[in-house]
Amino acid sequence: MRALAQSLLNRTYWPGAAIDRVVYCTAPIHGQANTSGARDQDVYLKALRATGSADRVELGKYVEKVKVAPLATRDAKGRPILQRPAWPVMVKNSAGDMPDAMFMASFAYREEKGSDVNVASHLLLDELTGAVDAAMVISNDSDLRFPIEEARRRVPVGTVNPSINRLAGDLKGTATAGAGRHWWRQLAAGDVIAYQLPDLAGGFHRPEGW
Repeated sequence: MRALAQSLLNRTYWPGAAIDRVVYCTAPIHGQANTSGARDQDVYLKALRATGSADRVELGKYVEKVKVAPLATRDAKGRPILQRPAWPVMVKNSAGDMPDAMFMASFAYREEKGSDVNVASHLLLDELTGAVDAAMVISNDSDLRFPIEEARRRVPVGTVNPSINRLAGDLKGTATAGAGRHWWRQLAAGDVIAYQLPDLAGGFHRPEGW
């Protein structure tokens, strides 16, 4: 994490800047639902701490529940298309066909809670206490719009999109707004591949299959 962040920093508009503190925000995978995933993640988080790759690992939590929603498929842009009765699956009542009937489905839903709040809290606390002169946020979570906008008023902020999707519209901005010297980058697969922890990191082996 630290080496990756420093490599991104070396390619920015902040010549000579150095990483002072790395905070990694995530949520522990629920072991009952994903035993191997929870075990692998636990090893990774321990390795981050043991090697000093992250100065702090801030944990949220996963909430598991059963939700009920209309049955839908996706259109070309990923938007939902509600499914209605059509041959050979039809819905009838005593009056005949019900073409406007709606199919409902229940499904297991797991939601990561608290990570975005933890990112926002650390960003604003570090800034308001004067702990940092600038900040780099690696996220494409549009829920961070307000804290990042507030941070940009006071210090330069670099925003790194770690997903393959376009930068969330709410995270866009102007390089000269507020404190100025802001920048935006897209994280590439090569960035991640180039900065892997060694196979034995702080006494921990890389999980099988990673």
